[in-house]
Amino acid sequence: MPPTAAHTLPTKADSPRSEFNRGIKNCLPVLVGMIPFALILGVQGAQKGMSVLEMPLMTGLNFAGGSEFAAVGLWGNPLPVLLIIAVTFMINTRHILMGAALTPYMRHLPLKKALPALFFMTDESWAMGIADANRRKARGLPAFSLAYYMGVSLTLYVMWVAFTALGAAVGPAFGDVEALGFGMAFPAVFLVLLRGMWKGFRAARPWLVSLAVAALVSLLGEGAWYVPAGAAAGLIAAYFWSAEA
Repeated sequence: MPPTAAHTLPTKADSPRSEFNRGIKNCLPVLVGMIPFALILGVQGAQKGMSVLEMPLMTGLNFAGGSEFAAVGLWGNPLPVLLIIAVTFMINTRHILMGAALTPYMRHLPLKKALPALFFMTDESWAMGIADANRRKARGLPAFSLAYYMGVSLTLYVMWVAFTALGAAVGPAFGDVEALGFGMAFPAVFLVLLRGMWKGFRAARPWLVSLAVAALVSLLGEGAWYVPAGAAAGLIAAYFWSAEA
């Protein structure tokens, strides 16, 4: 993939600071889709009764957009705490798989660095970190750049928490923001990130199985069961196809 203004490639001379700055620069296009989504979440939370303090506490401690939208959707009085915890856990199970995929790149890191890196991991920073590691490996460089990954992750984290808080602050002044169609922002961004990891149809078959099963379960049932169903189906498909290779 050729370098562009929004997608720079590493060189052997890059220092940790320049790698960190490269991560910030590369994730700027992602923020175009992320910031409206964060504002929408904040506005929805405020309209459900969440305060300006509660919103950044939730998004800062549970840095995972999908489960946060689910939690806001369930928010009410009385607060269904156990239901919110259960649904959040189901949706966030994908982070187990994402963390496992990062493990080969982070084996050399001490826990004091690896654990914060995993805490700040989200869909976009995970995809960008994996894609960058593959590019570095192709150029003969050490595969994983922690400084680059943290530049991406911390930028996304700070902006997400800040703009969800801003959305909560201005939320009472807005009507139904879902009608504006901003809900497609994150899926569109993540599809672009997945395109950077595309290695052909054969390698992507588990993705397609996971997508098909998740879509089917979503159509036939209620709740967030489509998330673990899609993840399990993708893992099973990957296991059998890898056994054939």
